[in-house]
Amino acid sequence: MKPIKIITFIAFLASFSSIVCGLILEIEYNQKLIGFGVLGLFFIVFPLFSYYRWKDKDIKDYMLTKENLDKMRENQHDLKKE
Repeated sequence: MKPIKIITFIAFLASFSSIVCGLILEIEYNQKLIGFGVLGLFFIVFPLFSYYRWKDKDIKDYMLTKENLDKMRENQHDLKKE
């Protein structure tokens, strides 16, 4: 496995376990555990996951340019013929 995938998975487990511990345990700082878990998910796990999934992609393939709109129209036209 790739190191970024392992780091993302470990950060996800840590954030998720922090949220679960905050919900289950009856301790003085359970709301802080939940908060740090949510912050970890949004500021660490999600950006790492997004970077890992998008790093080898070309952004122009996902933009609505004239060429891409023409390709989409051709695909719709081909599907209607079948």
